[in-house]
Amino acid sequence: MSESESAASDVAQADRRESFNMRILATQLIIMRVGWIFKTESVIIPAVLDVISGAAWVRGLLPVLNRLGQSLPPMLLADTIRGVRLKKRALIFTTLGMALPFLTLASVWRMLDNRQQPWLVILFLVLYLVFFSATGLNQLVDGTLQGKLIRPTHRGRLMGRAGMLGSLGAVLAALFLLRPWLALPNHDGFAYIFLFNGSAYFIAGLMANLCQEAPDDSTSVTRKPWWSAFRAAWEVVRDDGRFRRAATVSILFMMGLLLFPHYQWLAREQLGSTHGDLIWWVIAQNISVGVLSPIVGRLADRFGNRLALRVAAFLSALTPAIAVILASPHFPLGRGWFWITYVFLGLTPVTMRTISNYTLELVPREQHPRYLSTMTVCYTLPFVISPLFGSLLDVVPYQYPFLAISGVILLSALLTFRMAEPRHDGDATA
Repeated sequence: MSESESAASDVAQADRRESFNMRILATQLIIMRVGWIFKTESVIIPAVLDVISGAAWVRGLLPVLNRLGQSLPPMLLADTIRGVRLKKRALIFTTLGMALPFLTLASVWRMLDNRQQPWLVILFLVLYLVFFSATGLNQLVDGTLQGKLIRPTHRGRLMGRAGMLGSLGAVLAALFLLRPWLALPNHDGFAYIFLFNGSAYFIAGLMANLCQEAPDDSTSVTRKPWWSAFRAAWEVVRDDGRFRRAATVSILFMMGLLLFPHYQWLAREQLGSTHGDLIWWVIAQNISVGVLSPIVGRLADRFGNRLALRVAAFLSALTPAIAVILASPHFPLGRGWFWITYVFLGLTPVTMRTISNYTLELVPREQHPRYLSTMTVCYTLPFVISPLFGSLLDVVPYQYPFLAISGVILLSALLTFRMAEPRHDGDATA
């Protein structure tokens, strides 16, 4: 075989391997997407917390625990994950770690008749933090593995396939399972919801083992003091202007998540919505993710992640304003149309994945864990004020906080014009 034929054969083999891995990773993400609908942050989890505690400040803790879990463990363990030779093994264990809290919660919920127990609130919040700690590590490993197995111009395609098919499966699961479970008396259906959710993550974890991954070269990871991770994250922000501009956009965009636990509260308080409305909001949000994922993914693959992020941020800025309009007494059909709010909320997970893909293109593969973990820390900064923000909704008219967040997201969209596009600048390295 000639040298050119050998090279062509190697390229064809690499293409087949990438295609196979894309199918495996897409299937895993689809299964996780179906499970995720049973713990939607904007609908299901706040509804569960309202069953055991209706306090706004407790709801306000959800985004804090969410972002703490998704930021600190990835940052502290980024070097450890970089030293794992087979990233798929780390993906297996982190996905199984996501399953454990919900399987535990399903067992506890099933044993109780009266769920308004002070200790249950504490247990729920602890398990919630454990879940998102595992989720943060899972997202770090998943991004690192994609950076290793999937080329930059195909990552949007992966996001699109997983988002579209995952949302279709999630909507069907919501119609045939979530809807009847939410209708069960005494909120007993949440036990089945938690069980399904945990089981989906368990199966997704096992799927990761099918990836065709060559082991990384053996590297020695020097043991460092725990605070060195914070110093390394600061060095990324200090030394890389492109990352710093992207991080600023991300921080402002993530302010929108402060409202996530409060949309269903707004509809309940202002429009008299019930648990029967939840299912349609969940379906609307997941259909939105399914439709928008391939559109934004194609836009990112063809024109770069910066433009995709810009479009998504401008549209996301409309979300709080739409919620305020629909909740207004001047809009008598607001309850029937409130699902439109959740259509726009579907942009949030798509945008976050786009930010991750943008981050991957800033640096070589060996720096992916550090940059991704630093970006997740930047995500967390707005959530320091989340409990205060939740309490604020108890004392001021809801219009002011909602419209203020809309303005902040709009500012993040405008600041994308200051971001670099590494692919078009010829600086893409991943």
